[in-house]
Amino acid sequence: MGAGLLATVEDRLSLFVVELQEEEFRLIQTLIWIGAAVCLGMLTLAFASLWLVCFFWESARLAVIGGLTLGYGAALVVIIVAFRRDLARQPEPFRASREEMAAYRACIRNSSRRV
Repeated sequence: MGAGLLATVEDRLSLFVVELQEEEFRLIQTLIWIGAAVCLGMLTLAFASLWLVCFFWESARLAVIGGLTLGYGAALVVIIVAFRRDLARQPEPFRASREEMAAYRACIRNSSRRV
């Protein structure tokens, strides 16, 4: 009985380690994507903004700067909403481990009732 219990604990720990590695990989992958998007997006916005301000320097530079500020603010709100929606759709971490532990608990309860 002790060997069976030890094997069960070992299986659960192995599953937990695999899920932990998957979560770590997913986090690193997400951070890389975010970093790349932020860097390239900032460069694009900076040079596009600079070009627009220079193009309208004599006629409407303040209006262009104000419009760019409002546009960037609106884009920020859209990105935050989309990011929160994406986070809400992510699977629960360690779900399989918790389900297996609940199944083992139920099995142990049922076997202890028979005794």
